[in-house]
Amino acid sequence: MFRSILVPVDGSEHAKKALSVACQLARQEGSSLVLLHIPEMLAHEATLVWGIGAIAIEASQEQRDSAGRQVMDRAAESARDQGAPHIETMIAQGDPARTILDEAARRGVDAIVMGSRGLGDLKGLVVGSVSHKISHAADCTVITVH
Repeated sequence: MFRSILVPVDGSEHAKKALSVACQLARQEGSSLVLLHIPEMLAHEATLVWGIGAIAIEASQEQRDSAGRQVMDRAAESARDQGAPHIETMIAQGDPARTILDEAARRGVDAIVMGSRGLGDLKGLVVGSVSHKISHAADCTVITVH
């Protein structure tokens, strides 16, 4: 059913849960996973999962990039540990919703599996969440994990 699944990962607990769901689907279907991380400038201190810790508001771009690479590395390791058969990782720049939609279209993925809330919760209350935008604009199946 799903040959390829795009999984945006931002280091949040919701993204971690979405990755687990995507791994279950990938194991059942023999699907390839594309893990996508889009670093964001946050208006508040953020705590990341996978033992990475918090990113301070004052963190330099180099520190944010390093944390992003760690998030991606840990997400890929987690996917491997959960038995995902094929994993590709990528880090991209830009507006998260637009970048996810563009990458999904470019790759022709069959599904996007993402968390319902990420690290940008505060902004999402004002301008709409990334998962909401994706679910309304994507040309493929979107599975939102709460």
